[in-house]
Amino acid sequence: MLFDGAVSIPLHISLQIMQRWMEWELSEAPTITIYSFPEEMKRGSVIGNIAKDLGLDVKKLAARKARIDTQGIGKRYCDINLNTGELTVAERIDREEICGDELLCVLKIDLMLEQPLELHRVLLQVEDINDNAPVFSKDMITFEIQESADRGARYRVNEAHDADIGHNTYVELVLDKEIDRELEKEIKLILTALDGGTPPKSGSVTIHVKVMDANDNAPVFSQTDYRYSLPENPPLGTIVVTVSATDADEGLYGKVTYEFGRISVKAKKIFSLDQDNGQITVTGHIDFEEASIYEMTVEAKDEFGLSSEANVVIKILDINDNPPEIFLKSLHTPVPENLSPGTEVGIINVQDKDTENNGQVRLSIQQNVPFKLVPSLKSYYSLVVEGQLDRELVSDYNITVTATDEGSSVCKVAATDSDWRQNGTVVYSILPADVNGTPVTSFLSINGDTGVIHAVRSFDYEQFKSFKVLVLARDNGSPPLSSNVTVNVFIIDENDNSPQILYPSLEGNTFMTEMVPKATQSGSLVSKVIAVDADSGQNAWLSYHIVKATDSGLFTIGEHSGEIRLQKDISESINIKQNLIVSVKDNGEPSLSATCSLYLLISDNLAEVPELKDMSYDDSSSKLTFYLIIALVSVSTFFLTFIIIILAVRFCHRRKPRILFDGAVAIPSAYLPPNYADVEGAGTLRSTYNYDAYLTTGSRTSDFKFVTSYNDVTLPSDLTLKNVQSSMDDLSGLDGDTFDSSKVCFFTDPLMRILFRLIIIFFSFAK
Repeated sequence: MLFDGAVSIPLHISLQIMQRWMEWELSEAPTITIYSFPEEMKRGSVIGNIAKDLGLDVKKLAARKARIDTQGIGKRYCDINLNTGELTVAERIDREEICGDELLCVLKIDLMLEQPLELHRVLLQVEDINDNAPVFSKDMITFEIQESADRGARYRVNEAHDADIGHNTYVELVLDKEIDRELEKEIKLILTALDGGTPPKSGSVTIHVKVMDANDNAPVFSQTDYRYSLPENPPLGTIVVTVSATDADEGLYGKVTYEFGRISVKAKKIFSLDQDNGQITVTGHIDFEEASIYEMTVEAKDEFGLSSEANVVIKILDINDNPPEIFLKSLHTPVPENLSPGTEVGIINVQDKDTENNGQVRLSIQQNVPFKLVPSLKSYYSLVVEGQLDRELVSDYNITVTATDEGSSVCKVAATDSDWRQNGTVVYSILPADVNGTPVTSFLSINGDTGVIHAVRSFDYEQFKSFKVLVLARDNGSPPLSSNVTVNVFIIDENDNSPQILYPSLEGNTFMTEMVPKATQSGSLVSKVIAVDADSGQNAWLSYHIVKATDSGLFTIGEHSGEIRLQKDISESINIKQNLIVSVKDNGEPSLSATCSLYLLISDNLAEVPELKDMSYDDSSSKLTFYLIIALVSVSTFFLTFIIIILAVRFCHRRKPRILFDGAVAIPSAYLPPNYADVEGAGTLRSTYNYDAYLTTGSRTSDFKFVTSYNDVTLPSDLTLKNVQSSMDDLSGLDGDTFDSSKVCFFTDPLMRILFRLIIIFFSFAK
């Protein structure tokens, strides 16, 4: 038996590859320095004097905070000595671990200096050394060779893999002469693989040859190349592709098994191959950012050693699984208020590990700030002044920078078919259905070949929080076979609704005024702001804040309850008209808010309050006309009432007198108009400050003054109807609390009592 193979040829990097690499790198930065050094150097080893090569003053390196900034490497493989300016090895550098099978292994780092800001690109070319020996995938390779094999028959041997850069040797086992199973049932050989290093390193494997009966047909794959696209981050157990090979032999001679031929160490940790059915499944985490393509070979063998090989290429598709990252590289603060527009105050860098649209990032800042972002170098933005700064108006700004990429995939469905060729080709579609009366296809679309589901338009969480879509997977056979799966789509709420204030009402041209008695104690509840938010979760968590007040510190508001309480006792120097502006904010990002105004009167009687026109909204001319009409009707009614009273007094002069007041006078609630509001003990104020009064719900002034609390609807005699009684005194000459029988007898008549109550009600309306 002979081994027929090619000689390992050292790999050299061509000048053309290096030139293209340099052109690409030089376009990224104004200056570039290249160092070439072998892998596995000891820590602290000097790579080169970067300060000398760049013409930098070594004495100023520490003052300028010189440092090495890595770009996506994850480890800091080198560092700079601030005393000597030398670039040294900081971590073990293993070329195979960093670059794998790549021909060119280059690490990109930046040397950054401040005051002023300087950025120098440094390329570290890691050269390969012969630090890995050839390794076979198995300890023993077994062949079953039929005795009928012809001289010169070749049997492919899985070559040894060397992690160092270079070509692996193609190895075949060649039958040098015929074999006779009756003379020799098995043969054992030792195969040694040598690499091309100096000195060379080697690895060996045992080849066990079993002499079997004749088997003259090798398995044949259905196709020589299998290519498949797989989105990154698939679930474990996902079937990637199924390879298939057939053997023309029958019985045991025709049974085919599969195994990986050439496969990298990384790919072997991610994919597994079922030796019986040829299914390649996902067994590890797949990240597009780590590798975008995997190439391997699959060997199909029959029970007696004949085999064939097929190439499998798995292309990894990028999905939008990495959020943009924002790095604040520089910020000048504080800044003088006289900065002219266009002045740069900060430098921002944004990065996204995804590719294409998934990696295209848009930066934005919130509105109503006198700053804007201006694109500078690649992925760098300058924060510049856009408007005039005035410290007396705004002393500081909190600027929120939002980075959004262009990705939009929702999810992916995958179905497999055990048939082959067109019978196993799967096509995806969305079955017709409605979502809140709208076709589901107006929300989602699906790629018929890949099963990737995309959003057609944006969703509204407040409209619907979730919906279901039925996806059909159909093959191209005849007749076609199909299966379906239900995809549940859950909408995530965003903070797109501002708080809505229910009280005080903001509708119309009226304002709401609440009275606060002068005797109110500190800590008492005087009013409450009520608001809701259409969003959910933390986006609907509301907080209340007083942003402006007539007398600062007089009132406080509960941050989460909205209850407004008196913070200190009321003094004579406090303005009786208090205007509070309350802001209601939600807890979303960014936070949305709404404001409202409350008007509070510190008084025991509305009659003591000066004209309130300055606290109200502008009244229309129709409202003024309405008041004039009321005034005219009031004068006319008063005149007619005066005549009726005079006639009634004379009519009742001869009747038997009665006493009007016997203790307190009770005014039944049945005589009150329906639009009067009872404010006894039903509000949020403490019982000691309840108003013992009946007022119209829209009145701004009143002649009634009731200060003390009570437990029923009876009014004390010394506080009732003072204005009316004084008017009657003027008309009838009454004096004190007693009435002459000749002057008050009209009160004993039921009709007169009703008329008197109507007069009282009229006076309250007239005022």
